[in-house]
Amino acid sequence: MSARGTAEPEAVELTRADYRHFLSIPTRWMDNDVYGHVNNVEYYSYFDTVVNHYMMVHGGLDYRNGETVGFVVETRCSYKRPIAFPDVVEAGIRVARIGTSSVTYEVGLFIDGHEAIRAFGHFVHVYVDKASGKPVPIPERARAAMEAIKM
Repeated sequence: MSARGTAEPEAVELTRADYRHFLSIPTRWMDNDVYGHVNNVEYYSYFDTVVNHYMMVHGGLDYRNGETVGFVVETRCSYKRPIAFPDVVEAGIRVARIGTSSVTYEVGLFIDGHEAIRAFGHFVHVYVDKASGKPVPIPERARAAMEAIKM
């Protein structure tokens, strides 16, 4: 049990129904390593892609011209089953916690046509002012997008 009194994700077999939004991401030949499956570093790329795509489309993220940005301050990934080219990753996202300037995203990776989770993890982002690097409150449009996928 966690400090919040809930079961840790490892204790539960997460399913697609546990996530609020999905993005399909094709694997590439170069993602595979010498063991014939997607290398572990690529999983974080999938996490980053689904989080940033969601926030660009729904939360007003403008990483080029915006005044704030969410910096990753913590990551985690638990690997359950392999992914390999030419699988299509279906990355599911949800929000576990929203604070004043931080958010915890949880991501589940599945592959097209299969219900079994391949990997799950989380990203904690802290919103900062791009000019000063100091934490700032999460912008309202971003917060609304986060609330829409909160567990």
